[in-house]
Amino acid sequence: MSVDTVSLTGWGRTAPTTAVRFRPRTHEEAAAAVRGRGPRGVIARGLGRSPGDAAQNAGGSVLDLTGLARIGGVDAAGAVRCDAGVSLERLLRVLLPLGWLPPVVPGTGRVTVGGAIASDLPGLDHRRSGSFARHVSALELLTADGEVRTVLPGTALFDATAGGLGLTGVILGATLRLRRVPTALMSVSTERAEDLDDLLARFTAGGDRLPYASAWIDLMARGRAAGRGILTRGEHAPPDMRPAHAGRTLLSPRSGGARGRFRLPGCPPVPGGLFGPAPAALYNEVRYRGAPRARTGELRPVGAFFHAADAYPDANLLYGRGGLVRYRFTVGYGQEETLHRVVRRIAGRRGPAVRAVLQRFGAADPGGLSFAAPGWSLALDLPAALPGLARFLDDVDEEVAAAGGRVCLAKDSRMRPEAAAAMYPGLAGFQELRARLDPTEAFRSDLSRRLGL
Repeated sequence: MSVDTVSLTGWGRTAPTTAVRFRPRTHEEAAAAVRGRGPRGVIARGLGRSPGDAAQNAGGSVLDLTGLARIGGVDAAGAVRCDAGVSLERLLRVLLPLGWLPPVVPGTGRVTVGGAIASDLPGLDHRRSGSFARHVSALELLTADGEVRTVLPGTALFDATAGGLGLTGVILGATLRLRRVPTALMSVSTERAEDLDDLLARFTAGGDRLPYASAWIDLMARGRAAGRGILTRGEHAPPDMRPAHAGRTLLSPRSGGARGRFRLPGCPPVPGGLFGPAPAALYNEVRYRGAPRARTGELRPVGAFFHAADAYPDANLLYGRGGLVRYRFTVGYGQEETLHRVVRRIAGRRGPAVRAVLQRFGAADPGGLSFAAPGWSLALDLPAALPGLARFLDDVDEEVAAAGGRVCLAKDSRMRPEAAAAMYPGLAGFQELRARLDPTEAFRSDLSRRLGL
């Protein structure tokens, strides 16, 4: 096991802190690191894709689990056991040629299985499938006493670990129930919406006939065009839809990843960020006008459909030296006016928002700190150095909380503890279980200290 001292941030590159990093290769090494932790505790870390500080631990220890990356065979029932450090991108490459897909596919493949469970990530079909942990049939959890427990769904510890941000223990591995798919292709429909009302109507008009759906919103557009966007929906393409030249590549591993990756080799963060309000507005205008008014039946590889953003792995460098803040919230059905007000406030502020994704969620997941709940979810990125951003987002927090909504903890880098307590009614129960299982607070992070989790 290698050990070093490093400065770490999340993908948003805000608030770096220094910790001792352990890189175990076995469960025994991971247990030794937990038993030998210092007074500042330890937190697990995967690929560091969380935009905020959930996988940082100032002055303490961080357990880098990327060395635990074994994938077992798929059994007859369609289940696979894999280590926590396996990335969803690699899992997709391995499973897709066999005709299987991970149970929930979020918007990036650059997250580990352990991170997907600890964040209880939702996918594009949450209304049908729920979040990631709903499809975990067992997980191996390293607890504060250095022991490894098998934790099953339906138990209090499982529900606290699903979405628990690594604060109940270190997830070492899990058994996942997979989804059978006919091809490595998606049949995709795209349509333009003129404003937010039009976009919400188009979302609901199709029901769940096409299971996967999300929309890009132009948060620079104002007036009658406020909230305009591009709705993209998809379903798994049947074999008879494949191109004539596809042949044996029908379930090829090459069809599983995002293509055409654009890197910025050796490029430091742009000092003031690439996008100011005027360039961002122009970019959004071109993107909106360049989308088809309506198109159906477009074939895309599975990886390119789900993980299009992974084609730009260095996009976080474009937000300036201060990094980016990812703000993701959800409000319930019937609270559409709150969504309208937030969209209008962001558009009126002229923050250079080029990434903004709207989704629909279904039934809430059992995790006490799981984010997804029935309603609308909006995620956007803004440069962290924008003047007055902290105060602006604090005000939005209050509006979201007043509507019964919540902000995603796994993405957060700046929320106040009283806001988190107001948004998550299960927080008190989570804290009580932690206090019982881990009275010395072995598992801690910058986020847990900041929010009092």
